[in-house]
Amino acid sequence: MKNIITICLFVFSFLVIGNAQKKNNSIPQVEISGTRLLKINSSIVGQEYNLYIHLPRFYEDTTKTFPVVYLLDAQWDFPLITAIWGEQYYDGFIPGIIIVGITWGGENPNYDLLRARDFTPTKIEQMPNSGGASKFLSFIKEELIPFVDSEFRTVKNDCTLIGSSLGGLFTLYAMFNETKLFHRYVLTSPALGWDNEVIYSYEKKYSEKESQLPAKLFMAIGEYEDVKNFQRYTDHLKERNYNRFEIKTRILDGIGHSGTKAEGYTRGLQFAFEKIPFAVNMNSLDKYIGTYSISPQYKINIYKENESLIANTPFNERLKLYAENEKDFFVKGQYLFLHFNENESGKITGFQIEHFNGQEIFKKIE
Repeated sequence: MKNIITICLFVFSFLVIGNAQKKNNSIPQVEISGTRLLKINSSIVGQEYNLYIHLPRFYEDTTKTFPVVYLLDAQWDFPLITAIWGEQYYDGFIPGIIIVGITWGGENPNYDLLRARDFTPTKIEQMPNSGGASKFLSFIKEELIPFVDSEFRTVKNDCTLIGSSLGGLFTLYAMFNETKLFHRYVLTSPALGWDNEVIYSYEKKYSEKESQLPAKLFMAIGEYEDVKNFQRYTDHLKERNYNRFEIKTRILDGIGHSGTKAEGYTRGLQFAFEKIPFAVNMNSLDKYIGTYSISPQYKINIYKENESLIANTPFNERLKLYAENEKDFFVKGQYLFLHFNENESGKITGFQIEHFNGQEIFKKIE
């Protein structure tokens, strides 16, 4: 009797699970808007790769081109990086970009083994599969980037590389071995200790030939990681005093190894695409002072304070304007851009304002 009850319970459970699975299979999967999947076979590595592509806002405008961000370990971090882009784009820190997430294709790929192969510059006994970074970098240079440039409207030679852990190690390896391939490098929790800190040898070899390093590098590490060696490597790079090299680092409070990516990638992309305010002649700012209107009820007053332009909105919001050039200004932390218009005699007649939801033209009335 007991066996019969057990069998009945098993059959009942199987039917319940089966019905639940059928119901779940009927529910549509959630997809990331504006994304697509492409595949590329590398003859250099002998590997199929999946490319997760995110196209930016206004990509349908065929007159526009966009810089490209290449993300390693897309199998884990592609949703994260697209979310970060959306937030930072809305706040005006990051422009429209094409995101290319790189991961491994084929049937049931073993991500741990494959990333240990592709991201590491040398082979070690503990990981017989390691040491394939040179081939992987050649794949990116000779196969991947030309493929992306042919498929999408990219700004040629305007690329950023992002990686973490072993991906961070590879990002540094790429910076010293194919320096002109990328202009910006964002990485977190780099595996600096790999093969007795072999990453130092690549930097040393580079320094013996070059005095400049045309790159922006952001690195972050969690408080509970090996901060001491991270700081030692950071100090080493700064002491080289490379020309055209910009570096920024951050130690993230209360964070472990994997958790560095959310804040680290955010801060890194902000730094990578940071707008440096244009040095405007202070006297030239006087011509922008005045009251501008789009309607009798909506006026913006612009005045000068502490050698900066300030815009005061009808909602009593005080906005500091930073110059991109003599006529174009932006507001930090907002998707808000102003372009001042002038007539043939050089007199300011108004400005065009671009915000996240559209554009308006304000006329100068006072």
